Amino acid sequence: MESRIKKLREQMASGQISCLELTKTYLEAMDKENQKINAYVRSTPEVAIETAKRVDQKIASGEPLLPLEGIPMTLKDNISTKGIETTCCSKILKGYTPIYNATVWDLLQKQNAVLLGKTNMDEFAMGSSCETSCFGGALNPHDTSRVAGGSSGGVASAVGGNLAVYGLGSDTGGSIRQPASFCGLTGLKPTYGAVSRYGLIAYASSFDQIGPITQSVEDAAIVYDAISVYDEKDSTSRGKVGAPVCETLKNSIKGRKIGIAKEYFDGIRDDVNKAIQNAIQVYESLGAQIVYFDMPSLKYSLPVYYILACAEASSNLGRYDGIRYGYKTGHYADRNEMVCKTRSEGFGKEVKRRILLGTYVLSAGYYDAYYKKAQNLRGELVKAFEDAFQKCDVMLAPTVPMTAFPLNFTAKDAVETYLTDICTVPVNIAGLPAVSLPCGFDAAGLPIGMQLIGNRFCEATILNAAHQYETAVGDHVFRSAEMGVRL
Repeated sequence: MESRIKKLREQMASGQISCLELTKTYLEAMDKENQKINAYVRSTPEVAIETAKRVDQKIASGEPLLPLEGIPMTLKDNISTKGIETTCCSKILKGYTPIYNATVWDLLQKQNAVLLGKTNMDEFAMGSSCETSCFGGALNPHDTSRVAGGSSGGVASAVGGNLAVYGLGSDTGGSIRQPASFCGLTGLKPTYGAVSRYGLIAYASSFDQIGPITQSVEDAAIVYDAISVYDEKDSTSRGKVGAPVCETLKNSIKGRKIGIAKEYFDGIRDDVNKAIQNAIQVYESLGAQIVYFDMPSLKYSLPVYYILACAEASSNLGRYDGIRYGYKTGHYADRNEMVCKTRSEGFGKEVKRRILLGTYVLSAGYYDAYYKKAQNLRGELVKAFEDAFQKCDVMLAPTVPMTAFPLNFTAKDAVETYLTDICTVPVNIAGLPAVSLPCGFDAAGLPIGMQLIGNRFCEATILNAAHQYETAVGDHVFRSAEMGVRL
């Protein structure tokens, strides 16, 4: 799978296409086709065209282009953009316009990245289908009767539908990797602290991490290299460790140990399992050594994640009261009623459900029984991964136990939807890096994804392994949607 970013940059540098022409092509495609998939909730044509003109002036003066310069892209609607409305797809933040930029957007602006718009998401990143958005859910570009996934469903829908070259999403429990899997894309969740969270509107602060969704592994590496910078405004920031990951993509993986934890394969669908087994055979043909082992503590992942993430959400979302910014109820008798009605009217059902759960587990009578116990188990899971990486260099697992589910599936069974996170949340609990990439299709032609998990700050290792697989299998595991910009 060739790098779309490099291809477009070379075309602009050689004069085959101007940045302004490229930008207008994407904006026209958005106007025409976004209504089919609801990927974008807000377009920014003025910002995009102004940036494109700057890039063309730079090309005309003979200056070399930076890696992401002039490339049309998108941001999830929970990444702060100065002067551009940012709502987390929630009624309660309607009309909120940040007065500062997220660090990742500052870094991309310095490279003259062309922002086409802000994309759809589950409200406050709480969901697995993008259907909790106050704007309605984003649809899967491969089959619009299916979800794009969540919570970064809009980014995956836009990139998969060829309405953006790449996008930045956030991953709290799989929210980059799951929609990337559903839409047949590459989604990278970096190590916690590798990419600054400053300006990312928080869901669960000890889990949240910004990362790219792209059409190829090389593109994910290019974007990661651009945004993995130490940031003094984020106390958890460390930045990238080591050399740029793009330089290591072509390294041989002969002799590398790829670990398979058997618990990751419990309850996954047969067609997903078959695609993963085929991928394992490809790695064996590349000279990798497959190591099987047990990780019994993985069974605690879902309860640990939902207890801790909801507890943090309960605290983080306490600031939305109608006084400082965003939505405010129209009729109230006193301050207490104003706050109560604002939050009742402004938050959707899923957000309220998680706030209630988080408040419950933090309450005096249940703190030790739930929250404290979950924190202890989190430590056990961290230790389990540390032990696993004594046995292997990379772990391979399904991204999701199934392919994209039909619309309104989550409304019928919320608990069943939570279970779809079983393969993704362990990585967030331990703060590890993981990349999801396509590895096949089901009988209906829907993409199947697998994920490669690495030790802390080993993005180069997992992206190298992912790129070697992608190169070995060619384009037959990737299928571009029949829409959008086809250059």
